[in-house]
Amino acid sequence: QVQLVESGGGLVQAGESLRLSCVASGSRLRINAVGWYRRAPGKERDLVAEITIDGTTNYADSVKGRFTISRDNAKNTIYLQMNSLKPEDTAVYYCHADINSWDMYDTPVAGKYWGQGTQVTVSP
Repeated sequence: QVQLVESGGGLVQAGESLRLSCVASGSRLRINAVGWYRRAPGKERDLVAEITIDGTTNYADSVKGRFTISRDNAKNTIYLQMNSLKPEDTAVYYCHADINSWDMYDTPVAGKYWGQGTQVTVSP
C-alpha cells in the first residue's frame, strides 16, 4: 500500500528557512507528478509547487524565487526548500503524488495520494 509521509515543518521567524520532505513508501513505485499544496487557516488548499517526472517545475506566484521543489527518485522523496519565509506562508503543507505501483500479483495500480500534512508557522 502506498503512503506519503511529510516532515520538516515547524515554527520559524520571518526570513528563516525550512525544508519539507515527502517520502513515498511501498514496493515498486514510480512517482510521476508531485505537488506541494498548503491550506492556511480559513482558506482553500492551494498549489504551491509541482514537479513532473522529468523535473519540470511550476510555482505559485507568491513563492517564486523563494521556494524550490526537487525530487530524489532513488529515495522516493520530494523536497520543498522554503527560504525567506513570511508570516503569510503559515499553513499546513501537504504532499500530493501521482504514483504507479504493482501489487503482489504484478498488477499495475495507478493512484493519486495525499500525505497527512505538516504544519509550518512563521512568526513576524
